[in-house]
Amino acid sequence: MHLGNSIICPVTGIPMIVVMGAAAIWAWGKCRRGKCDDNSSPDIFTKDKILPTVMLTSLVFGLQMINFSIPTTASSGHIIGAILLSALLGPYVAFLSMCSILLVQSLFFADGGILALGCNIFNMGFLACFVAYPLYKKICGDRFQTTMVFSSKVRPFWGIILSTVVALQLGSIAVVVESAMSGSISIVNIDKFAELICSIHLIIGVVEGIVTAGIVTIAQKTNLSTMFSYVTGGFALILAGIISNYASTKPDGLEWSLLNMSDSFVAQTQGQIYAISEAIQTKTAILTSVPSIGANIIGVGIIMLLTLCVFSLVSRKCLQTNSNQ
Repeated sequence: MHLGNSIICPVTGIPMIVVMGAAAIWAWGKCRRGKCDDNSSPDIFTKDKILPTVMLTSLVFGLQMINFSIPTTASSGHIIGAILLSALLGPYVAFLSMCSILLVQSLFFADGGILALGCNIFNMGFLACFVAYPLYKKICGDRFQTTMVFSSKVRPFWGIILSTVVALQLGSIAVVVESAMSGSISIVNIDKFAELICSIHLIIGVVEGIVTAGIVTIAQKTNLSTMFSYVTGGFALILAGIISNYASTKPDGLEWSLLNMSDSFVAQTQGQIYAISEAIQTKTAILTSVPSIGANIIGVGIIMLLTLCVFSLVSRKCLQTNSNQ
């Protein structure tokens, strides 16, 4: 669902970058404020959360590299991971993690345009963390209990699947609206584009929901222990270095939808701002010239380092707040 520069025009892209930048600052502040004691909100970020946050973020980064084929179509899909992070870390931490992932993908891998970064953060991060995840909380309540699918208490399992499907549907609708606002898809063809992208992401959402529910169940049983964190980080490296080489090469859901709209798609490649964003991305996307295995492993290392720095700063402020009381 990564939008490129050619889909989003500056009139749409630049305001979205500003708005999502403000949202990231807001989420940062929500994590930093409050008492950091045993009775604090799970969204208040304490030092012990740094390791699981770094490793879970790297896991989502690795999972996004794995495209799986969708039967009966010429398409593939991959996991977004925002609901997974929200369920385990809280929506504010999850949103900052998604911002980090999408930033690294855009700058170093040219996966998603710089001009479209704000839209991508909104579509894959904001809507999932702050719209779809509250739906999961509404269904399951504040307390999560890991349960078997056929147990009498199955709401958490189905709540995660439902919220994941909703997150991808909301993101798909947002892509349609942003594409229409940018002029890359005409108003006349919106219905067809919406039908294509929503239908393919419905299937992807169900698959991601099942995977997410399984991972959350395992994580909750381990209580995000140090061992779980290290295993998660190791698996992220395995995903990046080995399993990603077996990922489907078919177009993902967005690419498949656009291919079926090729006669109606108008690339937004004119103007100085577009040229500048392309020039910047050409210089920053250094991993595109590195063999895939090496690039993917380096990417995991970058996301680990970035999130370690980000959440160490968040935790430091939180600890200072606690020590001054």
